[in-house]
Amino acid sequence: MNGLLNVNAYIYGEGIKKVNIGFNDGKICFIGNDKNNIKPICDIPTDAIVVPGFIDEHIHGAGGYDVMDATINALDNISLYLAKEGTTSFLATTMTQSHSKLLNALYTIKEYIKNNNTFGSRLIGAHLEGPFISAKHIGAQPLEYIQKPFIEGFKVYNLASGNNIKIVTLAPEEENGLSLVKCLKNEKVVASIGHSDAKYVDVENAIKAGAKSIAHTFNAQTGFHHREIGVVGSALLFDELNCEIICDCIHVSIPALKLIFKNKPKDKITLITDSMRAKGLPYSESELGGQKVFIKDGKATLADGTLAGSILRMNVAIKNIIEKCDIPFTDAIDCATANPAKNIGIFDKYGSISLGKFADFTVLDKNFNVLLTIVGGNIVFKAK
Repeated sequence: MNGLLNVNAYIYGEGIKKVNIGFNDGKICFIGNDKNNIKPICDIPTDAIVVPGFIDEHIHGAGGYDVMDATINALDNISLYLAKEGTTSFLATTMTQSHSKLLNALYTIKEYIKNNNTFGSRLIGAHLEGPFISAKHIGAQPLEYIQKPFIEGFKVYNLASGNNIKIVTLAPEEENGLSLVKCLKNEKVVASIGHSDAKYVDVENAIKAGAKSIAHTFNAQTGFHHREIGVVGSALLFDELNCEIICDCIHVSIPALKLIFKNKPKDKITLITDSMRAKGLPYSESELGGQKVFIKDGKATLADGTLAGSILRMNVAIKNIIEKCDIPFTDAIDCATANPAKNIGIFDKYGSISLGKFADFTVLDKNFNVLLTIVGGNIVFKAK
């Protein structure tokens, strides 16, 4: 069998250990001290650490391409770019757009998954961000394409995706919002509260209906006030809610990051990049949903200054919370691996280095640079 010999690896629940890891047919079949006839696929530096491959559940684009381009070529190039930052699985995230454009994007995702294209990071599903959101918290979503939540609309989109939608970001306080949340729960799709004007009672009711996540916590949602804690306060209050967070230290300040890590159960925080097509490009201008985006000092904004996604890389997000928030290394890794896997119900196959799971690994140096990315036992990126 192929594998990795004598490596420092983060084994979930056990910490960092010196082990040999064997895999066959894309799955991990051995973890231990015996070499067990393992044929190493490459040499790993002695000071490097092997961790589970990162999972990005909320990402729009990278390397000049966007999910809404609705082409196989765009998904190929996003997949290739994400491998450079150690991401081995991702949810292709749509945005609020016309019905026809959403259908085209979701149909392309279906075809991509059906054909099992894996040039880099593995596309494992879709994240429908909008169109069922609040006009009061549109962020960088186009206002003219917002729709009221409705079950049949979701079912049409899910059918177009090949039933591959894993998360729907929505505003539960909107008319029929709770009915859609209940439907999503029944369909085993994560209802994520985001771009929402919800009050505490709305969030509480959404949880009772089945909501289990908060989209890019702190951003595009009602903030905290001592007489109405809104979405942000509810995110901190309800332990059952998973909190996505963009840790570029732009979307969320360092004190706010520390606040969420102090108050949430450590398995209920998920790092996302929410990145857009400008990630990895040297240009000062880009595009998002037909809107011009300006890139300066690591920040992507619309003309009016509204944040328009990020250009954050997942390995940098991990570095940020470790170095700036004093989060233990293994906890930080969990935020990009085990936690998103649990949130979208795939922890039986992804999210940790464990027997029977996919042989998806990221190899980091001491500065959090990605040296190697392995998907299904195959090297998809190697630093020069």
